[in-house]
Amino acid sequence: MHQQKRQPELVEGNLPVFVFPTELIFYADDQSTHKQVLTLYNPYEFALKFKVLCTTPNKYVVVDAAGAVKPQCCVDIVIRHRDVRSCHYGVIDKFRLQVSEQSQRKALGRKEVIATLLPSAKEQQKEEEEKRIKEHLTESVFFEQSCQPENRTVSSGPSLLTVFLGVVLSQWLYLEHEQGFKLTSEVNLS
Repeated sequence: MHQQKRQPELVEGNLPVFVFPTELIFYADDQSTHKQVLTLYNPYEFALKFKVLCTTPNKYVVVDAAGAVKPQCCVDIVIRHRDVRSCHYGVIDKFRLQVSEQSQRKALGRKEVIATLLPSAKEQQKEEEEKRIKEHLTESVFFEQSCQPENRTVSSGPSLLTVFLGVVLSQWLYLEHEQGFKLTSEVNLS
C-alpha cells in the first residue's frame, strides 16, 4: 500500500519566525543609517508568505512589505526612515513580521522588531561605553562578593603573607639600588 507523507498540522501563531536584526537603530546625523535591511529566513520545508506591519507607517517606507520566501531561503526587506525629526528621538516604534503558509490565510507565526531614532551615533557610542563600564563594575563587585567564604572571619590588619612579601620585596629593592649605585660609581671613576 502506498503511504502518503503528511505534513503535521501547523498551529496558528506558534511557528517560530527567524529575522535579523531584531532591532533597528537609525541615527539622525548619519544618513547611511536611514535605510536598513531586515532579513527574513525560512528554514522550513514549505514556502511562506509574509507581511510587514508597523505601528507608525507614516514614518517609514517598507519596500516589498508583503511577499513570499521559498523553502530554505531568505528574503531581504528594506526599511527607510522618512521622518527624521528631533520630536521622534528615542521613540520606540515596532514592526511586526507575520508569516503564513503559502496556501493559507491564517498567520502561523510573527516576530516583532523594534526601531528607534537617535540623534547621534557618537552620543550613542559614548552612552554604550559608559553602560559597559558600569556593567563591568557591577559584575566585578558581584564576582568578588560571591567568592568570599561564608564562615570566614575578617581580620583587621594585613595577613602574614602580605607582610612577609613586603619585607622580602623591600630588601630586594634596597639591594638592587645599592648594587646599581656601586656600578655607576665604578663607571664614573674609570
